[in-house]
Amino acid sequence: MSLETMQPNPTWDAASYEDAVDTLEAHNDDLVYKIWGGDWCKDCRKLLPDLGAALEAADVPDERIEEIAVDEDKQGPGVDEYGIEYIPTVVVEDDGGNEVTRFVESEDLPPAVWLAEQLEAEL
Repeated sequence: MSLETMQPNPTWDAASYEDAVDTLEAHNDDLVYKIWGGDWCKDCRKLLPDLGAALEAADVPDERIEEIAVDEDKQGPGVDEYGIEYIPTVVVEDDGGNEVTRFVESEDLPPAVWLAEQLEAEL
């Protein structure tokens, strides 16, 4: 099931986030983004449209983005397996299924910026 909140924000300006887009694009064929959220969730509605726009600007293929909808009790596929407590949560994995980094809703930077910084440090 896809998330409406992952529809790219049409007013998001990739030029303002050039470093983040460049980092995401540099790894667009070797990482998988697993995104847990809910269209009912205000934090998801606030954060995920910009992430969707950043992933689109970085030419991350659709098959490398897995959108996982949870219900209002935060239950859904992979929640227990991945220890999902808060949404949105974005788990970035390599092709071997190893977790590279994880964004959880309470970070103080937008998801694309935070993930790019973590990827720069890890890869």
